[in-house]
Amino acid sequence: MAPGAFLFNAGAFVLPALYSTLVKIWIADIDSSLVVTTDVYTYIGTVAEVLNEGLPRAVWVTIADKNTRTYESRLSLAHTLIVFQAVLGLVMSIVLTSAATAFTSTFVPYDVQKASITYVRIGAFSALSSAIEVAVSNATRALDKPDVPLLISSTKVIVNIILDFLVISKFHVGHWAPDINMQAAIRLSCDMVAALVGLIYFFGTSVQTAEGSFWHWKRETPTFSAFLTLLKPGSITFMESAIRNALYLWLVAGIVAMSADYATAWGVFTTVRWGLVMVPVQALEATSLAFVGHYWAELRGAHYPVTNWKKPIMIIRPAILSALIAIAIEVPLCIFMALFGCEAFAFFLSDSKKVAEITAHMWQTIDWCYILYAIYTQLATILLATQPSWYLGQSLISNILYVLPWAIVCQVADLNQDNAWTYHSLVFGGSLVFSFVEILIITFFWAQKLLRGKLSTG
Repeated sequence: MAPGAFLFNAGAFVLPALYSTLVKIWIADIDSSLVVTTDVYTYIGTVAEVLNEGLPRAVWVTIADKNTRTYESRLSLAHTLIVFQAVLGLVMSIVLTSAATAFTSTFVPYDVQKASITYVRIGAFSALSSAIEVAVSNATRALDKPDVPLLISSTKVIVNIILDFLVISKFHVGHWAPDINMQAAIRLSCDMVAALVGLIYFFGTSVQTAEGSFWHWKRETPTFSAFLTLLKPGSITFMESAIRNALYLWLVAGIVAMSADYATAWGVFTTVRWGLVMVPVQALEATSLAFVGHYWAELRGAHYPVTNWKKPIMIIRPAILSALIAIAIEVPLCIFMALFGCEAFAFFLSDSKKVAEITAHMWQTIDWCYILYAIYTQLATILLATQPSWYLGQSLISNILYVLPWAIVCQVADLNQDNAWTYHSLVFGGSLVFSFVEILIITFFWAQKLLRGKLSTG
């Protein structure tokens, strides 16, 4: 596994995580009660994630296959993916905009709903920008171009930070009073510009060939056959994401209904936990997916049976190495945050002592589960990049057998701010433990079937 690819991916993930953290600080300076509103961007992203984890996650068994596909056919798949995702993102943005009032009433505490509707309408079009960004990022990673996602993240975050500093921070220029809608408009504009910059850069660096002393454009246009190639594995990842995110949003709606402090604490917790602290895991996952996909393509192109452990080990080696690196990073980081950093950091983000205390309690209760999640994420790349149907199967097992029953319990139990975390910790933390044990078992059976020649490589 190339360290260069990991560093590119780490850069691409750390910049958005840094910006998500800074946003809460700036909004807390404007009005600490509206910090929870910024989580709407996350929840819109969760809805959009269903689309962004459909066809874009099929790239690891299609576009990443450089052994049985020509570079031109891989480019055609990439262009088809980008066009299809852009259309879906536009449709979803229009739907979310028209449903802004209903979305706000579900995912924003009652006290700040009225002040948040415009923010939701602006943020709704992040579904379009994220659809383009994710399609371009995944396609280019599968084409071994990790510099493109890094360019997108760098453009988006650097311009965002500069404009936010000039327009809405406490040091802003001019005499206007900053508000949360200014931040939403700036963020959306930068997201859209960055996605288009990445798209233009990708086209400019991938569709030209040198023939003699002349440059010729490769006209690899989107095709219906390329769409069908992406659709088969993409429908599997779409179904998995739809089920997982539907259950998550159902639970989040219950969290928001508890109280403004509890909802804000959950938003701060996810900003810290899924933000800067999770960057190494996300970067390692993206790197592992690319390399596992390449090695799997080599096996598919070999056309001879697997007779020993050499080939399976070669395929899973990037995932195992990623898991070991994730453990080495996450364990000391989690210990440090639990002992010294979480409550102070939460107060810094929310400007509320009560919110900081709730956040620290959440962290200390289940953060160890995320170490298991880091391992699970890397091992799951083996299934996602080789057998998407197996990936769907393991996700259905954990979501239907564990998450769904507990989600129902959370709906029927008499929850309040004082006892809610007892139940929510069992849902969120317990599901991570369940998934960890499950992935160990399933990857073992995957390797056994591959070694016995009973696993399809077609």
